[in-house]
Amino acid sequence: MENETVTSAPACAGLRIGDTPPDFEARSTIGPVKLSAYRGRWLILFSHPADFTPVCTTEFVELSKQAADFAKRDCELMALSVDSLFSHFAWLRLIKERFDIEVRFPIVEDPTLVIGSAFGMVAPNDNDSATVRTTFFIDPEGVIRAMTCYPANVGRSIPEMLRTLDALQAIDKKDGLAPANWQVGDALLRSPTQDLDEVYKAADETEWFLREMPKGKRK
Repeated sequence: MENETVTSAPACAGLRIGDTPPDFEARSTIGPVKLSAYRGRWLILFSHPADFTPVCTTEFVELSKQAADFAKRDCELMALSVDSLFSHFAWLRLIKERFDIEVRFPIVEDPTLVIGSAFGMVAPNDNDSATVRTTFFIDPEGVIRAMTCYPANVGRSIPEMLRTLDALQAIDKKDGLAPANWQVGDALLRSPTQDLDEVYKAADETEWFLREMPKGKRK
């Protein structure tokens, strides 16, 4: 595809948490973008099956409404779709006219599925973009820290995307663990001890591995 390059990676690479995804450079709705140019900031890279689809339209409206919330967390948004750049433009114009919302984060075109395949978003030789609705949370070092994958007929939860980002940033800052349903302001957990003497000295049978971290402090 014109103006699209991606570093060598096997099709359907099966990227996992902890991996550094392959770099790419491609056309987008804000001009050429390169994945590695986002180092030093958090980036949420997410794919959607197609433009002019109902679920994707609701996602883009809600993400645009809350774009400032991601920006406050020093996090950029980048979308990926198999549709062409001009299809993206037409869809964004429709969203603006219908919802009075301007989508300002980049939407990358990927009509040949080269990026989606390199990221493992689609299977090898797959021509059906409906399999694509994946989200990658990429940290400032360029490492994948979390991933989600939804079917084409279920939209993402924007509050959960923000909660996941908050949790990742909190555990990095305080070197702790985020428990179930963790929200900003909640206590984090300490990592379990690896010292047998501490296990035996624990106040009860769970205190050695299930302990809250004092708020505002590192473990």
